[in-house]
Amino acid sequence: MTTTKKPKLAVWKFASCDGCQLSLLDCEDELLAIAEAVHIANFPEASRAVEKGPYDVSLVEGSITTPHDAERIHKIRRISKYLITIGACATAGGIQALRNFKDVNDFISIVYAHPEYIETLNKSTPIADHVFVDFELRGCPINKYQLLEVVNALLNGRKPNIPPYSVCIECKRKGNVCVMVASGTPCLGPVTQAGCGALCPSYNRGCFGCFGPKETPNTVSLAAQFEKLDVTRDDIVRIFRGFNAFAEPFRKESEAYEK
Repeated sequence: MTTTKKPKLAVWKFASCDGCQLSLLDCEDELLAIAEAVHIANFPEASRAVEKGPYDVSLVEGSITTPHDAERIHKIRRISKYLITIGACATAGGIQALRNFKDVNDFISIVYAHPEYIETLNKSTPIADHVFVDFELRGCPINKYQLLEVVNALLNGRKPNIPPYSVCIECKRKGNVCVMVASGTPCLGPVTQAGCGALCPSYNRGCFGCFGPKETPNTVSLAAQFEKLDVTRDDIVRIFRGFNAFAEPFRKESEAYEK
C-alpha cells in the first residue's frame, strides 16, 4: 500500500499586522479540510513547530521595509514551489507605504529617541517588487474564502477563480443604493476589486479600496466625479492614499492631485 505525501505549506510574515494570517485561522471548520489536504510545516502564528523546506506552497504576508526583509524574501522564494502574497501589505506595500510619499528619515527622528538604532529602507514595497510571485490575493484583510479557493486551485493544478470585477457589482447583487448617486458620498467602489461583499457601502459608507485596484480601473474618471461632488483636491489625495496607496493606479491618481 502506497501513501500520498501531502504538499507542505508555509506561512511567512513581513511588515504587517498579522490580520491576513488570522484570516487563515478564521477558516475554523474549513481549516480541518486544509489540514487534511496539506501539511502545515511552518506557521508561527499557529504553532512553534517548524519543519525545514522546501515547501510546495508559501503564503507571504507583509511588505518589505528593511534590508533584512529584502534578503529573507529571496531565500523564501528559492525554497518555495509556489509563492502567494496575501493582503494589501504584501501586494501593494500596505498602509505603511504612506511613508513612500515623504522622507522616512523625518518620521524616524520624530518617533524614535535614538534614530541611529533604526535600520530601514526608504520605501515600503510589495513582495512582487523583489521576487517572482505566482499569485496575488488582495484585501485588508483577505477574504478567507478566496484564500481557500487559491490554495485549492494550486493543489489541483488550475487557475484560481477570483473575481476581477469591481465592488459596484457586489453592491448591485446585494441591492445596495449607490452612495455616490444617492448621497454624494465619495466611494472607491468603481475602481476597487471585489472581495469584501461591499461591506462599507452596505452601511451607507464609501468604499475605502481595501482590496486594491480592479483590472483596468478608470481612476481618472472617478477622480473627476469626485470633483463634481465638490471634493477638494487634498481630500482626493487622501481618498486614494489608504490601504493600497502605493498600488500604481491609486498612487498615480493621488500624485496627480497633490500640490
